[in-house]
Amino acid sequence: MEPSRLLFVCLGNICRSPAAEGVFLHHLQQRDLEQAFAVDSAGTGSWHAGQPADARMRAAASGRGIHLPSRARQIVAADLDHFDHILTMDDENLAAVQAMARGRQPRALIRPITQHCRSQRVREVPDPYYGGADGFERVLDLLEDACTGLLEDLLASKPPWTTER
Repeated sequence: MEPSRLLFVCLGNICRSPAAEGVFLHHLQQRDLEQAFAVDSAGTGSWHAGQPADARMRAAASGRGIHLPSRARQIVAADLDHFDHILTMDDENLAAVQAMARGRQPRALIRPITQHCRSQRVREVPDPYYGGADGFERVLDLLEDACTGLLEDLLASKPPWTTER
């Protein structure tokens, strides 16, 4: 079976979306589900293309045992058809991806990642780039909640890798 493909999107692809990718990959490893999903991240802008995640985000994630493997890239129109799910970090990212999809019938379901939060009640994952260390920790707290809910929701939809009928 083909894996379910997920793309996490933020503005520059060096803080929030690579953190979401890393958190989700961490959850997959813990549940031995790496083969069931293909996970990536991208930014709506190209400023940081080719760069690793922000050092502050890598440090905060590492403190939780989470590795952030990605290199920044910009989302492209082909991503709308390559991925099954595109999950955005804030309203601006959502609007940018929806604008890319306008006039098309994309394969991807495009929605805010915060729709999957279980304990946090937030509309957006805030951008920690211009703040201090506590902002990166807050983002990771939100992403832990959202990625846990996202994985639960995806597994509950009875994907092809489950044996339940």
